[in-house]
Amino acid sequence: MVHCVALVVAAGRGSRLGGPIAKQWLDLDGRPLLRHSLETLAAHSMVDGVRVVIHPDDHDRYAQATRGLALGQPIEGGETRQESVRLGLEALADDPPDLVLIHDGARPFVDGDLIARVIEVLENHHGAIPALRVHDTIKREREGLVAGTIPRDGLWLVQTPQGFRFADILEAHRAARGLQLTDDSAVAERAGLRVAIVAGSEDNVKITTPSDLERASEIARRSGEVCVGMGYDVHRFAPGTEVILCGVRIPHDRRLEGHSDADVGLHAATDAILGAIGAGDIGRHFPPSDARWRGADSSLFLARAGELAGAAGASLLHLDVTIICERPNIAPHAAAMTARLAAILAVDPGRISVKATTTDGLGFTGRAEGIAAQAVATLRMPRRSPR
Repeated sequence: MVHCVALVVAAGRGSRLGGPIAKQWLDLDGRPLLRHSLETLAAHSMVDGVRVVIHPDDHDRYAQATRGLALGQPIEGGETRQESVRLGLEALADDPPDLVLIHDGARPFVDGDLIARVIEVLENHHGAIPALRVHDTIKREREGLVAGTIPRDGLWLVQTPQGFRFADILEAHRAARGLQLTDDSAVAERAGLRVAIVAGSEDNVKITTPSDLERASEIARRSGEVCVGMGYDVHRFAPGTEVILCGVRIPHDRRLEGHSDADVGLHAATDAILGAIGAGDIGRHFPPSDARWRGADSSLFLARAGELAGAAGASLLHLDVTIICERPNIAPHAAAMTARLAAILAVDPGRISVKATTTDGLGFTGRAEGIAAQAVATLRMPRRSPR
């Protein structure tokens, strides 16, 4: 059986985009830009593994951006993209795959059909690249003036992932060490390899400038479908000195009673996310009959729900949590709760809302017998799974 590994190059600094953060770590539709392509590649049935080449300074960002994804250890890149690719290939050489896909981490919208087209062509060619035909007239410029027209016949706009037989492209990169070639197919051409062209995708854009990022945001907004999940949880009071709500400890004359830490806020949020992706409820994944979860930190439950959402290709658009109680007063702690939820789910705090209400003395919460919480999670899901 053919063994294929995807090598995603994300070691650049993204200077043309500007800003203090390299483009691959910027937020795009609630997730780091890099994570979009990693999720697609990792879920593809024809891809057996994914490795990422990163800048040596980016290990913490990588760990946060890839949480919950089954990826190999990151590989530290070099001074140039070409050097980073070679280092990535060398890292795979100890257990070499038959095929390798080399993808730019700044292309978030690679799709499953495009990946399959590239891999299928490698049966009869040394390499394969996705590309789009050039339809616009191309001019050569000199000092701000038109200096000539380039015939567009046979011209293509090249994308990634570019696929190769692993042994061939490793040897080609070793031979091209120190050169400044523009992409991996150029390295392959120099080595005399036969590289086929397959149909690319208009949405498979590379993020280089601020306008590219705006276009990517538009693509994300029109892609996929929106799913909504709802969660609700209740816990009674018991003797104690504090309550834990949305991961924040609040001094109180009682505590909440439950098998875990009884954090109704995190429990409701967990159920909301699980509901949105059709993954059951918290009891299915963390049954109270299992001693492992006795007294457990409920952040583990919410983090797992976030991981399952990521594995399903979903991105969190918004999470709204409402705490229902007479006491304690939630307002002074709402900002800390918001920050804690955002940290657990690795999203921007602007996508999280925490608020509270009372029942004006009515019902069990009005009688101060316990605390309830409800949550609504809105996620964007892919329209179809990768091949």
